[in-house]
Amino acid sequence: MVPSSKRAAAVDRRKPATREEKDRRVLIHKMHLLCLLAHVELRNRWCNDPRVQETLGGMVTDKIQGLLNPRANLPQYSKSESLKRGLTEIGTLFRCKYLITERGLRRALWAEDPEETLGQYKLPDDTESTFEKSDFLDAAKTLRGSRDVGAQLFCALLRSAGVETRLVCSLQPLACAAGSPAMPKQRHGPTQTTTQAKQPSKMALYEAAVAKYETNTQIPDPGTVVASPRRRRLGHPNATAYHVPNMTPVPTPTPQVHTPVQGPKVVKGESMYPVYWVEVLDKAYQKWQPVDPLVTHKQFAPKALEPPAADTQNCLSYAVAFDTEGCVKDVTRRYARAYNSKTRRLRVDGVSGTGTGTGTGEKWWRRALRRYRRLYENDLDQIEETELAAEEAKEPMPKNVADFKDHPVYALERHLRRHEVLVPDAQTTGTIKASTKGSLERIYRRRDVRVARSRDKWYRLGRVVKVGEEPVKILPKIKRKKGRFDDDDDEQESEGDEERDPDRVGLFGDALLKGTPIYSIDQTDLYEAEPVVNGRIPKNKFGNIDIYVPSMAPRGGVHIIHERAAQAAYILGVDYAPALTGFKFSGRTGTAVLSGVVVAQENEEGVRETIQGLEDMDEELEQERRSRLALRMWSRLLKGLRIRERIWANNPDNPEEEEKQEGGFETDKGKGKEVDVDGHEDLDMQDAKSDVSEEYFMGEDEEGGGFLI
Repeated sequence: MVPSSKRAAAVDRRKPATREEKDRRVLIHKMHLLCLLAHVELRNRWCNDPRVQETLGGMVTDKIQGLLNPRANLPQYSKSESLKRGLTEIGTLFRCKYLITERGLRRALWAEDPEETLGQYKLPDDTESTFEKSDFLDAAKTLRGSRDVGAQLFCALLRSAGVETRLVCSLQPLACAAGSPAMPKQRHGPTQTTTQAKQPSKMALYEAAVAKYETNTQIPDPGTVVASPRRRRLGHPNATAYHVPNMTPVPTPTPQVHTPVQGPKVVKGESMYPVYWVEVLDKAYQKWQPVDPLVTHKQFAPKALEPPAADTQNCLSYAVAFDTEGCVKDVTRRYARAYNSKTRRLRVDGVSGTGTGTGTGEKWWRRALRRYRRLYENDLDQIEETELAAEEAKEPMPKNVADFKDHPVYALERHLRRHEVLVPDAQTTGTIKASTKGSLERIYRRRDVRVARSRDKWYRLGRVVKVGEEPVKILPKIKRKKGRFDDDDDEQESEGDEERDPDRVGLFGDALLKGTPIYSIDQTDLYEAEPVVNGRIPKNKFGNIDIYVPSMAPRGGVHIIHERAAQAAYILGVDYAPALTGFKFSGRTGTAVLSGVVVAQENEEGVRETIQGLEDMDEELEQERRSRLALRMWSRLLKGLRIRERIWANNPDNPEEEEKQEGGFETDKGKGKEVDVDGHEDLDMQDAKSDVSEEYFMGEDEEGGGFLI
């Protein structure tokens, strides 16, 4: 029988995420990043508020002001040491006065069961309550709040002292990679057993033991004799003849009750590593240095601020720094110990296999930070970028096999993708063993990995395989899953059709082989189409020309991309060929995409002028259509007004006041004829009632088919 614990583990095992679920998580991750960036930008703007800086400026004494801003004639080392001493004193002073009463930001986690977990989730009672700028100003006056607000106030304090300071935040977005920790389920008291409910916590047992010790321990009286403990006399050769001397202890002074110095209060459940801290510019060395006054009390130690991987409340994946002007800098590489092997896999620019394409995450992150960047980098930005690149370059080689996957510098042969191969002269940089019983695996440089493609793929990229080249790898065919309504006869028929269908066997017939041979880029050359001779465009058997990339255009020909290009070439009577630029797939069926035509260079100007003329004709026709539509609408409006006038003119209940207000027609009550306001008769008899009955004549001669005069 399977143990109950194993059965429960099998039931609780999570299903692997689908492609749609991964893409959805990446999109939510991006949206969360944008929201957090806007949040930090707002808090950084609050740190520049003059009222906040004036409120906190009273803490900076003249001595601290002098240490934070050393004289210009001091040596380089003395300037740096003066800044360190000033930061130590101002940090200690701020830490003693600031009281942590609320909890700040923490790592956002996914819920395994949203209906159960999120439905019962409640925010803690001590959640941060600083939402408006007025709340931030109140926190500066009372020096109370979360440790995040404390770091922001410390940033404002240093800026008020004239120190160039940046506000740094470790963004805590929802994870976009698989395997991230999930949100724990809420525990409820009634669901616990009686034994667990009655069992005290470790903290309660510790407090009870301390209270008991303080009660039983008494300060001895100065006049009493203090005896030596027996255990200390055991093992002495003359222990039996030992007599306890009469010793009078030194009188101990009466203990004075000192008020403890107010330190930072640690909120239960928060991480031991900060989410917010500051960076101070060390002008002596032109280097940004971190300072954390409330949580770790560390300064000038960037690697000490990274939380461990087991910390579920804090994760260092994005560290962004905002300066006084609101410009941002991604400084994650300064604080992460293993940026390439571990941290990069938690970011949007390091996630692979999401269907968004290679490198799109890195481009998206650059576009997201473009709003906060400077137009031009200054010298300090270039120095910092060089420093961060050096930090990334000196990162040691990973010691775990899993960390080599998607590593930007190193690669293992086991982690190569389906279309990736090593160059023939690839050199190893080391070896690693997956386990104690496993064999050694060679470690290669990522720059020695090449992408290999089939002949068809290279042709669609404008390249052809050289004659006599051997494939670097033969990929096994991917068997198509049998459909629900497929039978064996259809499968045999499709196999027979593949040998005769040129679209299925490919351009080079590789589909008939047992596998797909692939080649590297070194085994290919640029494709050169047949040249245009005497204005004749070379065409394939389908009557068009392949232009997958611009370099595939024939020599002497021009690719004109316009929807009316074929019509213009036909009107001129010049030779042309529709350009096949790709395929649009719907399921397993591909449809050719034709975009523009290819004509000879001498006919390019005429075709473009004809296209312009066709566009002008279309514009004239559109203007004429709109004019006819406008005239038709005006005619409808005028007819409606005339109908309205006749209705009001023939209405017997129409009072004279309404007639005067409407400005319409007056009716002669005796004669019943229409008279306008000026007293003239209406000479338009087009709508007058006829004295001849039309029904009578239609009944007399239904087959006449003419008009009665």
